[in-house]
This record gives sequence, C-alpha cells and structure tokens, in this order.
Amino acid sequence: MAKIKLIKAREILDSRGNPTVETKVILDDGQETEASIPAGESIGKYEAIELRDGDPKRYNGLGVLKAVANVNQVIAPQLIGQSPLEQKKLDDLILKLDGTKNKQKLGANAILSASQGICEAGALTSNLPLYQYVKKLYFSESQNQSLLMPVPTFNLINGGKHGAGNLDFQEFHIIPSSGRAYYQSLEMAEEIYHSVEKVLIRHGAIHSVGDEGGFAPNLFTNMDALEVIVEAIKESGHEFKRDVFLGLDVAANSFYKNGKYLIRDRTQPLDAQELIQYYRELVQAYPLFLLEDPLYEDDWGGWGELNKQLDKTVIVGDDLLGTNPERLKKSINEKACKAILVKPNQIGTISETLSVIKMAREAQYKVIVSHRSGETNDDFIADFAVGVQADFTKFGAPARGERVAKYNRLLEIESELAENKSQIQNPKS
Repeated sequence: MAKIKLIKAREILDSRGNPTVETKVILDDGQETEASIPAGESIGKYEAIELRDGDPKRYNGLGVLKAVANVNQVIAPQLIGQSPLEQKKLDDLILKLDGTKNKQKLGANAILSASQGICEAGALTSNLPLYQYVKKLYFSESQNQSLLMPVPTFNLINGGKHGAGNLDFQEFHIIPSSGRAYYQSLEMAEEIYHSVEKVLIRHGAIHSVGDEGGFAPNLFTNMDALEVIVEAIKESGHEFKRDVFLGLDVAANSFYKNGKYLIRDRTQPLDAQELIQYYRELVQAYPLFLLEDPLYEDDWGGWGELNKQLDKTVIVGDDLLGTNPERLKKSINEKACKAILVKPNQIGTISETLSVIKMAREAQYKVIVSHRSGETNDDFIADFAVGVQADFTKFGAPARGERVAKYNRLLEIESELAENKSQIQNPKS
C-alpha cells in the first residue's frame, strides 16, 4: 500500500488575486495530488482562523508564507511514511500539532490544505474516483448508498461584500426544480444568467460581475434585483415557481449596526421583529425557497422565530453555524434553522467536516456544500458534495473559471454515474 513520500506547500493566488495555500502530496508509488484552499470575504466570527502574514510590504499583509511554512516544517514531517488511507488518524495528528480550538497556531488554510491533500491521495491509493472515496469515508460499510446528484444553486446577482456596494443582500440565487437532471439544470441556469445580462442592459444598469461571477448592478433596492431575475426567467422561456425557484444569501451581519438592520428597501433602521416582518412580505411577493443568514449570527431568538414563521422556506445557517459542531448543536436545540451551509475551511479538516454533516443529517437538516468567494480552480468540493450526498451545492454563478471548474466536474461525475448505472442494469454476458 502506498505511503506518503513528500508534502510540499507553496503560495499561489486565488480568484480575487489574494494569496492562498496550495499543497502537493506525493506518494511513494509516484502518484501525486494538489489541494488549493479558498478564502472567504464574508467571514463569521465562529470560523476557524486562516493564517495571514500581516506583512504590509507583501500583498497588503495577506501573504500566507507562515501557513506555507507550517505545512512544510511542522505538518509534513509528521505525515511522511504514513498511509493516506488513515484520514481520521492523520487529521487528528494535525489537530494535535495545532493544539488550539480555532486553528490559530498553524492556520485553517494550512491545516485544510494538508487534510484535503491526504483525502485526494487516499482516493488515488484506493483506485477510486474521489467522490466514491469520500462516500466510503462518510458512509458506513453497512450503508449501501447509491449516489445521486445534488441540486445546484446558482448565484446570478452579487451584492453586499461580493458586489459593487449598492445592494445590501449578498447573493441572489436561482434553484432549479429537483426533478431535473443536473446537466439540464446547468443548461437552464446558463440561459437565465445570460438573460439577466440582457435585462440589465435594457434597463440601463451596470452589468459587470462580482466576486462569484454574478452580475453586480447599480439597482435601487434589493427587491429590484429579485424583479430582474424573475423577468429574466420569463424571458429565457422558463417558468418561475415551476422550473426554477429563488433564494437569497442575505449575510445580515454586514448591515447589522448597533442592534439594528440598515437596508435600502426601508427608510428607517429595522429591529429584528421588523426585519422578520419584511422577510414575510418578501416571501409573499417572491416565494423564496432558500433564505441564508437572514439575521445577525448571535440573534438566536430571532432565528428561532423566523424559522417558525417561515415554515415553507428553508432557513440556512452559514455565519450562524460556521460548520462548527458546537454552534450546530445549539441550533438544533433552538430550532434556529432547517439547513447548514458546509464549508470545509470554516472548520479545518475533512474529518471534522464529515462529522458536522453527520450531526446535521441526524437532525434532519438539509446539507448545502459551498465554495468561498475567493476560490481556486480546484474542483475537490464538487466530488465532496456528491460523496456526502449533499442536498444542494453552492458554487456561484455559471461563469468565471474558478466556478465553472466545479460545474464542469459535476457534469463529468453525472456522466460517470449514468454510465455505471447502465453497466449495472445491462451487465455483459
């Protein structure tokens, strides 16, 4: 069985032009993998800490040479000679080397790059597609789990910290009907995406794109952005509320100030109850299927009330939960939401991420596996989403190379799953 021969990290750039960590894992049979780690812009305070150099003379202080050194000088020597099939054992070893609750010593970016590289190397050693190997890590041997494709959510308009600054809400999504094949969903999303551009041009709005590939227009209100998407759906020949639904990542932390919420759709600051009433009106006008981070991340009472009132909308916790088991446990007890957004770099290791997903599943939460706004061309997250059988994926707009890499990988996986199913149903004589 192959063993780890070399682990080598280096500093590269992400999709925002900021440094991030890429780690190569080389096995003694010559096979190798590369894992490059994304970074968020809208970061909840309960996320694991990514390590930055803080040197103003390099990349405005955002360099990651310290994290790279931690991989090369601290983590790698402990992993050489180990089997990549021991994911949990090696992840636990890395966590022991760090020794902090929030990964601040070695950095979540350093830790995840090694953990993900180990996972990919394990797949190579097992001679399995990565998604099948993740399935093997996640499901017990007694679970004969057939793999289905998750439903993709597409971010068509970027606001908040991902946009041009004039929309408060961070992401405006479309969610295809779950009855469609993945390739059909991607085709429809691309058609609507280009239709959004045409609608913006016709209305004289800016149609440049934001961090995640969605358009970042100069609209007057958040509701205007929803209206643009509904218009684009109609003009693309698809039917709203039958073929495709709407979702929002509000990212309410970004407009929460001194106990109030400031949004351009209202002339006065709103308290939690007033914002909840606003969401009720919004859902009446545009039946939202998904509503992510609608309130401040520590307003547990407000989250519970909103989740109760909007019983037909899937309330999603991202900043609220931070892919953090303690936060998730509290959310389950408080009935704060119905779904968790899963981002491996929020917690640090693949094993911890798998554990959080299992906890969410046991509580009947929907699981949405997500990218970050600062991405790379690494498509690991696509395989990971299929392997854990996520309900949804969140990879941004169907545009920009770092987003399209994930969508194209899902196309490849869908084709492989269909081929395998055909072979099973029609075995050769």
